[in-house]
Amino acid sequence: MSSAVSVLTRNRDFRRLFAAELVVFGADWFVMVPLLVLLPELTGSGVWGALVLAVDNSILALLLPYAGTVADRLDRKRILIVSNLTALAAIVLLLGVRGPGTAWLALVAVGAVAVAKAFYSPAASAALPNVVEPEDLAGANAIAGSAWGTMSIVGASLGGVLTAAVGPYACFWVALAGLAVAAGLTWLIRRPLQQPREPGLPAPHPWTALGEAMRYIGHRPRVLALVTVKSAVGLGNGVLTVFPLLATLYGVGPIGTGLLFAVRGAGALVGPLLMRRVLKHHSWLFTGLALSMSLYGLGYLGVSVTRWFPLVLVLVFVAHLAGGSNWVMSNYALQGEVPDRLRGRVFATDMMLATVAIALSQLVVAGVVDHVDQRAVLAGAGLTTLIYALTWWTATRRLPTPDPATP
Repeated sequence: MSSAVSVLTRNRDFRRLFAAELVVFGADWFVMVPLLVLLPELTGSGVWGALVLAVDNSILALLLPYAGTVADRLDRKRILIVSNLTALAAIVLLLGVRGPGTAWLALVAVGAVAVAKAFYSPAASAALPNVVEPEDLAGANAIAGSAWGTMSIVGASLGGVLTAAVGPYACFWVALAGLAVAAGLTWLIRRPLQQPREPGLPAPHPWTALGEAMRYIGHRPRVLALVTVKSAVGLGNGVLTVFPLLATLYGVGPIGTGLLFAVRGAGALVGPLLMRRVLKHHSWLFTGLALSMSLYGLGYLGVSVTRWFPLVLVLVFVAHLAGGSNWVMSNYALQGEVPDRLRGRVFATDMMLATVAIALSQLVVAGVVDHVDQRAVLAGAGLTTLIYALTWWTATRRLPTPDPATP
């Protein structure tokens, strides 16, 4: 397996794709962290923050199946650029969120950004194998898997600090500039981001294409197992709504909120890099996936009984180290299992299931966050993930191990 540094230094187009994703993920945190701090201050309720997260993930879940067919039919480079510019236009609306009467604008803006992300994510995931050589794919996945974590650290921590120092609206301007940079980096990519369609083969209707992908997944138990694995962490994702409230409970304010999101990102960054060795040993994949899900649940069960904020940060780091590992292992296995012509749709289905789980978790939290102790919410989320992990392992432990070398 090529080293991370080697993959980056030898491949200009991969560097550009990776850098664009870093900027996109960073811009997302310069929106979400300030917004999750701003809305409770403007409205006096934690419900609006939960609704923002739920709208984000619900729209992603609804659009991803269709977005995956688009990623397999249209120019992926164009999809990435248009998505960046659409998100940029939507974030302008957040500059108008100035009081309880305009809080609804946040839902509209975040919903529009979610539409853009729904098209961006499967196109970027499906494009990755086309900008690196096959022998570099595992290393590229480890690097790409760290992109979200890297910018969670930078975006979330700086978002928290800037929100405390100069207010949320400055963060929204940073996000606007970042998305413009991401569009420019993507435009500079020269390698095609998908393989040519067979000559004379017409593009299928989107719903026909989606049905083909669903049948493909349904007839292959290993692929079905891989597209359901991220839902474990998704079902525990309602904990994010509690982060600003938890920071208030410990008396650490917006900076504490930023730190919670930052250590979450640090875990997601370190996890994929640690799992590079597992990616070399295909027989470890299913075991690694089950263990990573379980560790996430145990981490948040620990947070629910901890009274010392530094230990909370450590446990959040551990939980998301496991979550990031889970994400990159399942992505790598799917990229090897699924042919290019179906990859966008299968990744869209994978992300759809994860975001449905996230949206359900956040809607449940939105319904109870003003009435139930935050620690009970954290314990419930952790226990849900742990039960899912055990159920998934029981259902899949006899399946043959995926071999990414032979799609």
